[in-house]
Amino acid sequence: MRLVPYDPRWPGLFREEAERITALVSAAGLPLLTLEHVGSTAVPGLAAKPVLDLAAGRMGAVAAAHYVPVFEGAGYVYRGERGLPGREFFRRGSPRTHHVHLVERDGPHWQGFLRFRRILREVEEARQAYASLKDELARRHPRDREAYVEGKKAFIEEILGSYSVIVASTADGP
Repeated sequence: MRLVPYDPRWPGLFREEAERITALVSAAGLPLLTLEHVGSTAVPGLAAKPVLDLAAGRMGAVAAAHYVPVFEGAGYVYRGERGLPGREFFRRGSPRTHHVHLVERDGPHWQGFLRFRRILREVEEARQAYASLKDELARRHPRDREAYVEGKKAFIEEILGSYSVIVASTADGP
C-alpha cells in the first residue's frame, strides 16, 4: 500500500471529476447527484493513497441501478456493494485514481462519509491517530488493499461514535 503526502491539487482534481460526472448524468436525463470529496484526499495535511474518493448522493426515489451505465460509460468499473448494503462502489484507473461511493443522499452512509471527513478536518488528535494507523497498516499490508481497508474499519466506527459532530449540510466544501 502506497501512501503519499497530501497533495494540494486533490481538491481541484475532485472538482474536475465532479463536473465531468455531473455533465454525464445530466446528458443521461437522470436526476443530478450531489457529489462530495471524501476520504483522506479530502483532508488537508493527511497522507493518503493517491486515489480520490467521491461520495455520490442520489435521491432515495431514484434506484442506484439507473446510474450504473453512466459511471461505466465514464470509465468506471462497477463493483457492487462490496460488503456495504446501500452503497454501490465504482473504481477507475489502472493504477486506480478514483473511487465513487453511490449512496442515498442524507442516508446513513452519506452522513457517515461527511461526519468522518469533518471530524478529521477539525479534530487534530483524531487526524493524527488516523495518520498513524494508516502508516502502520500500509507497512503491515504493502500489497493487500483489502487488509489495509479492513484494518481501518474499527477505528472509523470508534471515531464516528466518539465525536458528536453534526453535519447539517454539505456546505462545508470539497
